[in-house]
Amino acid sequence: MKIKMNRVNLGVWIWVLLVLAMGWSMTVSSAAFFESRHRRKSMYPPPATSSQLEFNRRGSSIVFPIHGNVYPIGSYNVTLNIGQPPRPYFLDPDTGSDLTWLQCDAPCVHCTESPHPLYQPSNDLVACRDPLCLALHSPGTPRCDNPEQCDYEVEYADGGSSLGVLLKDSFSLNFTNGVQLKPRLALGCGYDQLPGSSRHPVDGVLGIGRGQTSVVSQLNNQGLVRNVVGHCLSGRGGGFLFFGDDLYDSSRVTWTPMSREYTKHYSPGYAELKFDGKSTGVKDLLTIFDSGSSYTYVNSQAYHALTVLIKRELSDRVFKEAPEDNTLPLCWKGKRPFKSIRDIRKYFKTIALDFTSGRITKTYEFPPEAYLIISSRGNVCLGILNGAEVGLQNSNIIGDISMQNKMVIYDNEKQMIGWVTSNCDKVPKTRTGSI
Repeated sequence: MKIKMNRVNLGVWIWVLLVLAMGWSMTVSSAAFFESRHRRKSMYPPPATSSQLEFNRRGSSIVFPIHGNVYPIGSYNVTLNIGQPPRPYFLDPDTGSDLTWLQCDAPCVHCTESPHPLYQPSNDLVACRDPLCLALHSPGTPRCDNPEQCDYEVEYADGGSSLGVLLKDSFSLNFTNGVQLKPRLALGCGYDQLPGSSRHPVDGVLGIGRGQTSVVSQLNNQGLVRNVVGHCLSGRGGGFLFFGDDLYDSSRVTWTPMSREYTKHYSPGYAELKFDGKSTGVKDLLTIFDSGSSYTYVNSQAYHALTVLIKRELSDRVFKEAPEDNTLPLCWKGKRPFKSIRDIRKYFKTIALDFTSGRITKTYEFPPEAYLIISSRGNVCLGILNGAEVGLQNSNIIGDISMQNKMVIYDNEKQMIGWVTSNCDKVPKTRTGSI
């Protein structure tokens, strides 16, 4: 689910409450109308040639421009061309979930506002006992009342949900080595959506988490890319998303192992919170990287420690709290409206999380621009929120605001998370040539 103040969190805390696994069931009529609706003959594109696949196995990447920002838009999307013939769809890139799904004309029972016409599904249904369906239901087991199809339901923390059926269709993808392929990948046909408390029109979700059903995992299983996901969000808005490992110099990246205990999401495990290079005394923060959250969330203890320290730093400055500004829970105003973070960054300290593995400690820093925004009223607001107030209890989320101007990399093959300060306005050259 996507935890945020003004953006549906289609990320870390997505609870995959699968219809069959949790004892829910589709009505006979809903299952039947999908089945009968898609018995027509479909024209599948020709499979990729062996020479194309072999060429790509040598190493290449896929890059997608990212559109949007943390504020004021409050959401990001990438464009994928799906179907035969291919049609464009805006998808929310979500490292906190595995399932990719589109709002779907199956027909649609309930659909929310979307930028494009509803997806017209193929009839290539994923069977209930297919490994992808079993992975989607894990750790539960599907009942398989209808063995020919895989039903699912996902629910989000803000109350939104999507009910649908898993199928396969063509994804038109351009690789950095010049090859264009149309692999068939599994995605959800979501024909019954309920909107959450925050609404941003998208056609669906791009699931790029750690699970087998994620798009990058499926591409890796077909030998097309390394099982590596990365993104680079510009502080100016936009950026890029990539699959594969040839867009960065690994020797320049700060790496820390993914948690062996917490394997559902991209987590480096537990961290110690620091403020201006000094320990706050707050430790053991279970931390998750989530591109599905606009803002960063910490538990109550960490939030209290940070707000006390920040307020202390501002006590003899010209700042005054601005409770009338509802952009975020904590905002300050100056003698005149602020125009950019550059106007106030000298008054705020760097925040950091230390991740220790064995005897090695790696530090993830939050400069002021990675935790502050300037509201439409010209006030400065804190983009680190109290996770307990949105049901996160003791979990801590590094959201989009704190990943700006960094390339963040999730290497599922080496089980490592990495980051490096980057110019996210420009896609770097690859080892196979410029993009």
